[in-house]
Amino acid sequence: QVTSFQGVAFRSLSTSSPHDHPEHGRLVYKGNLAKTVLGVKFFSYSTSLFNLFMMPYIMLKSGIGVESLLVQAAFYGLIGVFTFVTPVTLHILTKGYVIRLYYKEEVDTYTAITYNAILAEKATVFHQKDVKIPDITKMFTTFYAKTKSMLVNPTLFPNPQDYNHLMGYDKSSFFKFEELEEAKEAD
Repeated sequence: QVTSFQGVAFRSLSTSSPHDHPEHGRLVYKGNLAKTVLGVKFFSYSTSLFNLFMMPYIMLKSGIGVESLLVQAAFYGLIGVFTFVTPVTLHILTKGYVIRLYYKEEVDTYTAITYNAILAEKATVFHQKDVKIPDITKMFTTFYAKTKSMLVNPTLFPNPQDYNHLMGYDKSSFFKFEELEEAKEAD
């Protein structure tokens, strides 16, 4: 592997792929909306924080601080909805978005990297046998890993076999179904 650094070539003697992670395994999926999700959540959090710090100043300068208690409660309630509900809703909608998915073949485990509520990466480790496909297609869920909903885009898997194995489509039950069909045709 050769990389360039300001016109000077360096040769790397590493034997592992740049897509391998020593703890999690081989990278099998990378979400293309990871930076967008992070940016939108960060923007929402920062505007909410700005609202919290600016509200006392706006209240004093606008004169609403001297109005009735009912007007104050309504105003604070409206600002509170936009300040707190938007970030919470964004987190609920995007908490299952997988930004990276690693596969460790030796133990047949996956590690899904998602963002948590404080915008840090969170690793969820699960076995392929823990994957459940929802009976009804859901908007923000491709599969469940144990009980946690995960969202991936099947077209972003460089190797379709990785997606098939994750979802359990490569299991022998499909082939047993084909064998049953062949047996019915033979009879």
